[in-house]
Amino acid sequence: MTRHLTASTGPVGLVVVSHSRALAHAAVALAREMLHGRPVRIEVAAGLDDTTFGTDAGQILHAITQADRGAGVVVLMDLGSAVLSAELALELLDDDATRQRVLLCPAPLVEGLIVAAVAAAGGAGREEVAAEATAALAGKTSHLGVLATGAADGLDADEPGELVGAFLVTNPHGLHARPASRVVQAVRMLDARVALRNSTTGSAWVPASSLSKVATLGALCGHEVEVRVSGTQAREALDHVVALAARAFDEPSEPGAVRDERAATGSEPRRPQAPIAASPGIGIGPAWPMHAAPPDVADAHTDEPAAEWRRLKGAIADVRRTVQRVRARAVSEIGEAEAAIFDAHLLLLEDADLLDDVRSRVDSGQAAAPAWSAALRRVGADLAALPDPYLQARAADVAAVGDQVLRALLGVSDRAHPPGGVLVAGELTPGEAAELDSSRVAAVVQAFGSPTAHSTILLRARGIPAVVAAGPGVLGIVEGTLLAVDGTRGQVITDPTPDVQADFRARAGERALQEHHALARAAAPAVTRDGVEVLVGANVGSVDDATAAATYGADLAGLVRTEFLFLGRAQAPDVDEQEAVYRQIAEALGGRRITLRTLDVGGDKPLGYLPMPTEANPFLGVRGTRLAQVHPELLADQLLAFARIAHDVPVSVMFPMISTLDELLWTRRMLEDAVKLAGRGEPTDLEVGIMVEVPAVALKAKAFAPHVDFFSIGTNDLTQYALAAERGNDAVADVGDPFDPGVLHLIDTVCRSGAPVAVCGELAADERATPLLVGLGVRELSMAPRAVPPIKQAVRQLDSPHAAALCAAALQAPTADAVQGLLAAAQSRPERPSGPDGT
Repeated sequence: MTRHLTASTGPVGLVVVSHSRALAHAAVALAREMLHGRPVRIEVAAGLDDTTFGTDAGQILHAITQADRGAGVVVLMDLGSAVLSAELALELLDDDATRQRVLLCPAPLVEGLIVAAVAAAGGAGREEVAAEATAALAGKTSHLGVLATGAADGLDADEPGELVGAFLVTNPHGLHARPASRVVQAVRMLDARVALRNSTTGSAWVPASSLSKVATLGALCGHEVEVRVSGTQAREALDHVVALAARAFDEPSEPGAVRDERAATGSEPRRPQAPIAASPGIGIGPAWPMHAAPPDVADAHTDEPAAEWRRLKGAIADVRRTVQRVRARAVSEIGEAEAAIFDAHLLLLEDADLLDDVRSRVDSGQAAAPAWSAALRRVGADLAALPDPYLQARAADVAAVGDQVLRALLGVSDRAHPPGGVLVAGELTPGEAAELDSSRVAAVVQAFGSPTAHSTILLRARGIPAVVAAGPGVLGIVEGTLLAVDGTRGQVITDPTPDVQADFRARAGERALQEHHALARAAAPAVTRDGVEVLVGANVGSVDDATAAATYGADLAGLVRTEFLFLGRAQAPDVDEQEAVYRQIAEALGGRRITLRTLDVGGDKPLGYLPMPTEANPFLGVRGTRLAQVHPELLADQLLAFARIAHDVPVSVMFPMISTLDELLWTRRMLEDAVKLAGRGEPTDLEVGIMVEVPAVALKAKAFAPHVDFFSIGTNDLTQYALAAERGNDAVADVGDPFDPGVLHLIDTVCRSGAPVAVCGELAADERATPLLVGLGVRELSMAPRAVPPIKQAVRQLDSPHAAALCAAALQAPTADAVQGLLAAAQSRPERPSGPDGT
C-alpha cells in the first residue's frame, strides 16, 4: 500500500518517556540508525536531570507539543511512573484537538521505538504506528517459542506455560518495604505476570507488581513464599525473583534488627543505661515529633470525577518528584543501600491496586482527598492486621507517604517547626536527616540509633547536636515540652530548671565562641604547644565535599570515598570519567594532597550491576580489596585513573579491607602495572597505604610497614570487628565504643610499627579523642569538613608529653567509661590556662 503525506503535517511524531535520560538518548540513537536519514521527529522526556532518575509530566507535555506537527503523536514509556506521568501530561493539555491526536503506546520501549520510527517514516498513521510498535516483540516471541502472557481473571487459575517456584525469606524483618520493593521493581521491568503466596501461612495469591499487596503477605524470616509466573519472560522473571531472595533482596543488615526480635522471643534486648553522645553541641528548645499530624480530610463529593482524578495525579506527581530528589541526595551523601527505602515510597505512589481503588471511589463521586485517604486507610489496615509487630509498623510508612500526597492535594504545607525546636524521633533514616533544616533544628534526640549510623554521621557533618539510644520513653514526651540536649556529653534534660537552662546556655555560648575562633584560624597549621604538627584533613565523597574541605581549612583530603562514582548507576564509570572527577576534587582542594581509596563496596554497599555472592555475613565476606580480586578490571581502571593524575597533584592510594600481606602485594603489583600503562614514568609524589580495619592487621602492622608509606585506621570498622558489635545496631551501640581499651591497644600497636599513621574513622572528629590519638602517635586526622576547625584547635591546646602520659593511663583502664572518665578529668585540669584561640 502506498502512503501519501501532506507537506503540512509530515510523519507522526514520537515521544520517548524514560526514567533515565542516558537510556532514552541511546534508544533514540539506535532507532535513528534504522531510518537512513528519513525525517521523523523524536522528542525525549527523560530523567529529572542528566544524572537523576525520574519522570516529569511537565517535560512530557513540552515534548508532546514539540513532536506534534498535525499528524499526531505516539508516546512510548519505559515503566511504572513513566506511564502515570504521561497520563498526567495528556490531561494537562489545554488543546482538546491535540489531546485527541496523542496515543500512549504500551509497546516495549527499545523494540517499540525502532518499529514505530520505521513505521512513521514510511507514512503510517498514529494508530498504525502504535499497533506496529505494540507488536514489536512478536518476532522474538515466535523465535523463542514462548507463550504470550494470559489474561486470566483470577490469580488462582493455572495458565498455559506457567512456571512455578519458591524461596525462603531470610531477611530479619521478613518481606517488608525494602525487599518487597526490589521484587516489585524486578517484575515490572519484565514482560511477565508474577503472583506470590505465603505458603507458610496459607495466604491468598497476590500480584507481585503491587507493593501494597506484597506487603500483606506477612512473610517473616523463615517463611516460604511460592511464585507463579507466566508470560514471554516468565523464565527470566522466576530466576530473577529466586536469585533476589537468595541474596536477601540485596538488603544490608539493618539497625534495630535485634530490637525487632522481641516479637519472636518475647524479651527485650539489652539497652544502654543512658543516652549516647552522637553529634557534639548543645540545643535547647520545645520538643516536636518527627511526623506532624495528618491534615483533616472532610468527606466531600464531586460532580466532575475526571477533574478530581487529574488533581490527584498532579499531587502524586509533585510528591514523586520530591521523593526522587531526596533519594538522589541520599545516594550522593550517604549511599545507595540506605537510599533504597525511597524506592518503596515511589512504588507505593504508582501501586496499581491502590490507584485502582482510588479511581473507583472518585468515579463513584467521592472527592479526591477523601478517596485517597480512604484507600490509604484500607492498605494501612491490611498491614496493621498482620501478626508481626515489625510489619504492622510498616503501616506508618504508608501513612507518611499518603500524608505527603494529601498535603499536596489540599495545598497544605508541612507544619512549620518551631525555631530552635528539638526533634524527637525513633530513628532517623539518612534521607530524613538530609532534609533537616539546621537553622531550625536545635538538636535531635533519637530513641534508638547508633553513633556510627549513616544518619548520625550526616547529622555531625551538618553540625546538628544529637544523642542516640535514649530509649523508647522519649517518644512519649509531649510536644512543646522544653528539652535541653548536650550532644557532646550525651545528656537529655526534660523540663530543665532555670539554673539548668542557664548552665546549658553558658556551655552553648562558650562552645560558639570557641567555634568562632577555630573557624578564624582554620587555614593555619595544627601544631601542639611543644611543636608537634598534626595534619588535619577531610573525608570527602564528592566535588562539593572537596570544596567544603578547602573552605574549612583542611590540610588535605585524608579519604576520598570513590564509591560515590560507582553507586546508583547502571554500569561502572570508565577511566576517563573517573580521571575527570578526581581532577575536579584536586582542583577544589587547590593542589593539596588527595588520598584516593580504591572501591570499597560489598557488605552494606552492593553494586546493582556487579554480581555479588550470596553471603550469610557480607561484612566478613567479599568486600573491598577482596572484591577487587574477584573483579580486577574495576581496580585496574581505578588505578589507571589514579596514575594519570598522580603526575600533576600529590596522590596517596589507599587500599581498603586488607587482611593479609599477599593481598597488599597483589594490589601493589596492580598499581605498578597501571603506572606503566599511564606512560609517563614513575610519579614523584605518589604514596601507597592501606586501611587498618581488621584487628589482625593492627596486630601484625610491623610486617606490613616495609611495604607501605602510611597506615590509615578506620576506627568504625576496627571497633565493630574488635568488639563483635555491628556499628549500625543500636542494641549493641554501647558495646561498640571506640574508647574501649582493647581498641586503643590496637591503635597503639599500629603506631609502634614505624610507619606514619592516620585515622579517618569517626573517632578522628571527636574532640575528646584528640589527646588520645595524638598521644598514641597519630599524626594525621581526617573527618567531615565541618569538624576540621575545632579539631585543629583541640590539637593546638595539647602538650604531647602530657598526652602521651594520658594514653599510658588509658591503656591500663578496664573499660571505655573509665577511659572517658580520665579524659574528662584531664580536660577539667588543663596544664596551663589557654585562650579561646588555643594559645
